[in-house]
Amino acid sequence: MPELPEVETIARSLQPLLAGRRILSARLLWERTLAEPGSEEFGARISGQVIRSTGRRGKFLLLPLSRDTLLIHLRMSGDLLIEASEQPPATHHRLLLELDNGQRLALNDTRKFGRVWLVDDPQTVLGGLGPEPLESSLNAADFYQRLHALRRQLKPLLLDQNFLAGLGNIYTDEALHLARLHPLTAASLVDEPQAARLLQAIREVLEEGIRRNGASIDWVYRGGDFQNYFRVYQRTGQPCPVCGTPVQRILVGQRGTHFCPVCQPS
Repeated sequence: MPELPEVETIARSLQPLLAGRRILSARLLWERTLAEPGSEEFGARISGQVIRSTGRRGKFLLLPLSRDTLLIHLRMSGDLLIEASEQPPATHHRLLLELDNGQRLALNDTRKFGRVWLVDDPQTVLGGLGPEPLESSLNAADFYQRLHALRRQLKPLLLDQNFLAGLGNIYTDEALHLARLHPLTAASLVDEPQAARLLQAIREVLEEGIRRNGASIDWVYRGGDFQNYFRVYQRTGQPCPVCGTPVQRILVGQRGTHFCPVCQPS
């Protein structure tokens, strides 16, 4: 699933291609792709609207339109393509938005988990998300207080989009290793220096991921090379880049979790 750096990369790449384009019509090819509203209302409302920009909130892509906001969550296998309107729809295309320049925006989604919302107020969908980890308004003291109020283990807590928006399996493992914190550590036991170190580590791995256009480890997402710089993620048995100890893999909340037992003691 694309995480914050991958979604940010997609948003940035679409900006020059979509900003200012008018949506002429919509064609829904998989009914359940549309979360809100119904298909008839969706087609009637979105037709004629102009895409003002492309952006991101957490793992959601945001396309502010002239009246509404289009939200897209790619989930496990979603991908967005700009292609010629006359092309026959590909096998796994789920939604087509015809544009005023002879092109279309196509949502391709093999596993059919991706979802689309057309809303007048994006907060109805995004309101429960936690803070953005790269925003300066989230400081070390606030982050420590948020951690210290909870007894949950660090790995599942950082994956919780209501706690912090945008992190997934890759960048959580990478940040915990950089911060030298074990994934099973209780958040309430993290002290202030550790909290500051973890927040800085989260920001460093996300910023590096964005600089490298994300990680291309899934057959769906393409174009980034952050996978060539992983510290621990998917490096089970390989030497830790800090101490040389073989990286270990455990299951935490049914998610594969990679860490160094020496650099990240329990």
